[in-house]
Amino acid sequence: MTPAPPTPPPPGATPGSGTPSGTAPGSGGEAGVMAERALGCDGVAGLSGGPFGTVATYLPGERLTGVSVGEREVEIAIVATLDRPLPETADAVRRAVADLAGERRVNVRVDDIVVEGP
Repeated sequence: MTPAPPTPPPPGATPGSGTPSGTAPGSGGEAGVMAERALGCDGVAGLSGGPFGTVATYLPGERLTGVSVGEREVEIAIVATLDRPLPETADAVRRAVADLAGERRVNVRVDDIVVEGP
């Protein structure tokens, strides 16, 4: 019996890593918790994948947009409101995920701003 040809890597895979870029082994659960915490911060209306959808964590059967967890850093892309100054919103998101990020740097970027109300 002839062995099957190798399966091509999934989109976004880092060659030789065995995992999609922006993920680390076991990061799926923590990425989801980071997303929930970011969404719970005042001044955050939602999460963004960025202009090309590159801010994401790939999980089995799904893609979590807005949080990218790597070995050395975490990137969170938000859609902000004008309820508070943007730097304060970014700092609140950093603080909300700090315990999960550990020693990793947390980069929070504001991809869009929405105006709520009439």
